[in-house]
Amino acid sequence: MKAKELVAKAVEIAKKYKTVYMWGVFGAPVTESVISAKTKQYPSWYTAEKQALFRSLIGKGYFGFDCVNLIKGILWGWNGDSSKSYGGAVYASNGVPDLNADSFFNKCSGISTDFSKIEIGEALWVPGHIGIYIGDGLAVECTPKWSNNVQITAVGNIGNKAGYNTRTWSKHGKIPYVTYEPADSGASGQKQPADKSEIAVGTEVIMTGTKHYVSSNSTDAKPCKPGPAKVTAIARGAKHPYHLINISGKGSTVYGWVDEADIQVSSQRTYTVKSGDSLWAIAAKELGNGNRYPEIKALNNLTSDIIHPGQVLKLPAK
Repeated sequence: MKAKELVAKAVEIAKKYKTVYMWGVFGAPVTESVISAKTKQYPSWYTAEKQALFRSLIGKGYFGFDCVNLIKGILWGWNGDSSKSYGGAVYASNGVPDLNADSFFNKCSGISTDFSKIEIGEALWVPGHIGIYIGDGLAVECTPKWSNNVQITAVGNIGNKAGYNTRTWSKHGKIPYVTYEPADSGASGQKQPADKSEIAVGTEVIMTGTKHYVSSNSTDAKPCKPGPAKVTAIARGAKHPYHLINISGKGSTVYGWVDEADIQVSSQRTYTVKSGDSLWAIAAKELGNGNRYPEIKALNNLTSDIIHPGQVLKLPAK
């Protein structure tokens, strides 16, 4: 399975399926037979209170997972088929063994504590628990914490994100049963090289690394948090050619010189012109103020107010 396929399925489960954390279950629909079998297998974990909770979910379309069984279930072919005992998964198939979270993670390669180089689809680990990195500083994990299900959370090692609970992980690594493509490093939101021609003093960028320096050629790195920042100086040819200052209130703590690979140009918003559109109407809809239409003209080097359906316009920041 490719990393992007693993991530897509994990996100789909988190967003589109009703799930609940059940120890030792890899995607089975919640039924009396599953509850009874797992209670016999793990009697100390399946307390009377937990059994009652699970029984209240019978017949309501819920699937049970635990942290590592979420990953194994996907790799074993889980597809959400409620008519199958394990949602379509086939136990220990596709060359993927049945291991607990710690043993599964120990099979990973490239294990690291440096989260500035993480790729999408990598396993995230703390003792006794495992998740999947899905990019943009987010993870999918199945945990009894917070909402007691498969959920999307922020990776605290990269930074907090509004609207998400945050877990700080110990290590990350590449799952041996997953194929990682070179493009995955860019898709992760980490280490995507910036286009030099787009960067100038005053450019707002995303700092994706976790280190900054007191000078452009310093070897003494200091830790910082990634996030939005502004370029305040450029030293072409230096080891750390860009000086950044964090944008207040956006999460980053960078205030120093950084590596080129640690800068990502902020995504440019665009709008595709539709029949009946005008620059004023687009500004009103996309920027909240029709009187800002001259900004769209200037950004797109337009010499008149005439636009055509299908034309793609760059939009200024809101």
